[in-house]
Amino acid sequence: MIHSVRGPVLEIGLDHAVIEVGGVGLAVYATPATLGGLRRGDEARLPTTLVVREDSLTLYGFAAAEERELFLLLQTVSGIGTRLALATIAVLEPDTLRRALADGDLAVLTRIPGVGRKSAERLVVELRDKVTAPAAVPAGAVAAAPAPMLGVRDQVVEALLGLGFTQRPAEQAVDAVLAHAPDTDARDLLRTALSSLGRSR
Repeated sequence: MIHSVRGPVLEIGLDHAVIEVGGVGLAVYATPATLGGLRRGDEARLPTTLVVREDSLTLYGFAAAEERELFLLLQTVSGIGTRLALATIAVLEPDTLRRALADGDLAVLTRIPGVGRKSAERLVVELRDKVTAPAAVPAGAVAAAPAPMLGVRDQVVEALLGLGFTQRPAEQAVDAVLAHAPDTDARDLLRTALSSLGRSR
């Protein structure tokens, strides 16, 4: 397993960054919040996990090791794959997620795109005893975004679809932000739209 990567950031996209390690550019998939903390040309160090499939090797990176551990833990639940696990980390901060699982807070868990009441109940049943609730209630859903890019609206919508939101709600959230602030860059647009979608679930 590739436990972590360190090196200069060559590129930042809406769902991944390319980090040079030993002369090789590695595509590292991550949440908007993690990507939002990177800067092109700066050195970055990310905890990672390599997911091996029959037809692919995909590297996922995280802002902190606790996010990686939750990402792996979520996938022990039947029906939860890498996409839904990453969407969970994107929408909920680690403390918020742990508290929701420990307390059986279905309202918080159903903020996650693709997670309905039955899936939320399954998450609680299977993970409640595997997490420790934090001592204090944190802010809640997180949302940050990567660096600005061309085709901002379409690319932000695509990023939201990649996190599991459906087309129409994603477009409506993005358009609502742009209606109030048409010059919003991709970073702020994705952060605000993701926050709005998380609250509306």
